[in-house]
Amino acid sequence: MSILTVKNLNHGFGDRAIFNNVSFRLLKGEHIGLIGANGEGKSTFMDIITRKLEPDEGQVEWAKNMRVGYLDQHTVLEKGSTIRDALKNAFKYLFDLETEMNEICDKMAEASPDELDTLMEDLGNIQELLDNNGFYVIDAKVEEIARGLGLNDIGLDKDVDGLSGGQRTKVLLAKLLLEKPDILLLDEPTNYLDENHIEWLKRYLQEYENAFILISHDLAFLDSVINLIYHMDNLQLNRYVGNYENFMSVYETKKQQLEAAYKKQQQEISELEDFVARNKARVSTRNMAMSRQKKLDKMDRIELTREKPKPQFNFKAARASGKQVFETMDLVIGYDEPLSNSLNISLERGQKVALTGANGIGKTTLLRSILGEITPISGSVELGEFLEIGYFEQEMKESNYNTCIEEFWESFPGYSQFEVRAALAKCGLTTKHIESKILVLSGGEQAKVRLSKLINKETNLLVLDEPTNHLDFEAKAELKRALQAYKGSIVLISHEPEFYKDIVTDIWDCEAWTTKVV
Repeated sequence: MSILTVKNLNHGFGDRAIFNNVSFRLLKGEHIGLIGANGEGKSTFMDIITRKLEPDEGQVEWAKNMRVGYLDQHTVLEKGSTIRDALKNAFKYLFDLETEMNEICDKMAEASPDELDTLMEDLGNIQELLDNNGFYVIDAKVEEIARGLGLNDIGLDKDVDGLSGGQRTKVLLAKLLLEKPDILLLDEPTNYLDENHIEWLKRYLQEYENAFILISHDLAFLDSVINLIYHMDNLQLNRYVGNYENFMSVYETKKQQLEAAYKKQQQEISELEDFVARNKARVSTRNMAMSRQKKLDKMDRIELTREKPKPQFNFKAARASGKQVFETMDLVIGYDEPLSNSLNISLERGQKVALTGANGIGKTTLLRSILGEITPISGSVELGEFLEIGYFEQEMKESNYNTCIEEFWESFPGYSQFEVRAALAKCGLTTKHIESKILVLSGGEQAKVRLSKLINKETNLLVLDEPTNHLDFEAKAELKRALQAYKGSIVLISHEPEFYKDIVTDIWDCEAWTTKVV
């Protein structure tokens, strides 16, 4: 049975086309991975099928009575409510039924015999619905999902108004899973999850009996839960059965076949054009030339898709730092209360370290304390000599109305416009992206702008907080290569072992230092 049907979809922003005559069909129980390079329109497609955005042309048809759950980062959480309240709100329809049931019980005291029969029947139907939908084990369900996604660590009685972006995403994801809709729409659900919680979500989706569409640039996670790939590329959406490896095999084969057919056709076109040019003026061969010209005019010409710019991340090296990059002396990090025991750690020149551990235990706080952005609760940090630090923050905290060019120019005012454009293009951004405002770019494109500023600064210490969030597979692979080649020191927070294990020399498990219960 078709849950969702999309027909002849066309859409664009300004003069930039996103989709051209795209069609799509989702069947019951399908687990779909929606993939494509940054900026190809994956999140836009989600917005269109959830009717948050009207397409320029085309039809979007959902099956009747279909409950759709969308992990939308812009969903408003009610101020003044707790995490527990937000999660229990997933069962609002059941609480509404309970209210209706109580009202029926109140009416029964004064009802006539005929009315009583009707009320008893209604009461029985509601009671059956409550039983079948697990109304009396809601608290247990909330606890299970909250534990699986690490919300117990934050505290279910915490006000949602004080949550960070990552914590807020966890709450929205937990609420969505509790709703158990007929179809899940998940856009980068692992971005703010640590390794344990990613593993939990993987098992959950593997056992999920309903359909879902998943956007994820975590290849290991994606491959473990999907059975179909839809590839978004050059305004088109194409279906491939199987996992990412199967997709790449078929995709490369099709690409090679198209290139071979293109070369063969170009050879034929060249020969026909040459014949026409040599023979159209001669009376004896004019008819043959006209016949070949007609063949040329009717030919359905093969067009190769234009190669997109591939990102190139080559970090500029500053002079070597001192042998000791930093050292902490009895450092206790935190805000209102300690997040760590006394830390006595140090980093030496050339050392590359991954910080691992659950979310919320203070990994970002540790980085910011070392950089001097946060005053520690006690203890001190001593930075080494000749440090040139490049810092990649996990998330941008406010809307940015600069164009990409303006954003880059603010950091490098001495660059010419040509040099600015070249620097942005090297990170895989097209002319359309470069001239757009940061605000309208996808998360991956915004990350590439920030990386472009980082790689053009001379550094000998890179401090990177979740740099792979939102990056597509190609950009992530190139960043990995560049960090492997980097001669300076690195401190990196990442929840993707497949990314960091071939980069770092050491792994620091922050769970061994934290004061929080993990």
